[in-house]
Amino acid sequence: MEWMSDPTAWSALAALLTLEIVLGVDNVVFISILASKLPVEQQDKARKIGLLAAGGMRIVLLLAIGWIITLKKELFTIGSVGFSGKELILLAGGLFLIYKATKEIHHKLEGEEGTVSAKVAPTLAAVIGQVLLLDLVFSVDSVITAVGMTTYVPVMVIAILTSVVIMLVASKAIYTFVNAHPSVKILALAFLLLIGVTLLAEGFGEKIPKGYIYASMTFSVFVEVLNLRVRSKKKPVEPVHLRETITK
Repeated sequence: MEWMSDPTAWSALAALLTLEIVLGVDNVVFISILASKLPVEQQDKARKIGLLAAGGMRIVLLLAIGWIITLKKELFTIGSVGFSGKELILLAGGLFLIYKATKEIHHKLEGEEGTVSAKVAPTLAAVIGQVLLLDLVFSVDSVITAVGMTTYVPVMVIAILTSVVIMLVASKAIYTFVNAHPSVKILALAFLLLIGVTLLAEGFGEKIPKGYIYASMTFSVFVEVLNLRVRSKKKPVEPVHLRETITK
């Protein structure tokens, strides 16, 4: 327990907790969009299982920290660009996010609400599987970042567990808010698209300061909150109505 008397451990804990909460919000947004297609009685269950599974995955990866560190070793090069295991995971995650976000945006603006057939309707297991796939990408990056901040494993575990508890408490409000406003859902999908592009860039070795990304996202949320206040007395525009308006 010597870390408790180390000031640097406490500063690392604060930084890691902030990072984990940001990743937790990303997870909640992603879960909110996927779970909205499930039957109502399964949506809350999907949200809770998704968050708990994501936290569990991070802890498992911490216990396998030796393997995680090896992911930073370069495996091969194409031209002047080298690729490590971590960068390949980031590339796969970026492509997955771009695909999912683009598909969902198209469905919200062009597809017919409520016409998903039983053949393609998502299941609880499928939703949790996609959440874990995405969280694997975020977890590898966050664990490597955590190792660079502190050598105390208990500090990392505390940050992860605390963020999971905070997200479980706050996720219901975030989930309800995202799904109650079509424009917010489209904005959330645009954020996922932006994160996907960022992951692709990092997969190719181009570092984009995350502060710029989250600052722009925060500004967009602020503008959307103002728009919602202005439209608070009006019924939100449904995607189907938006499509009909554009057509006319």
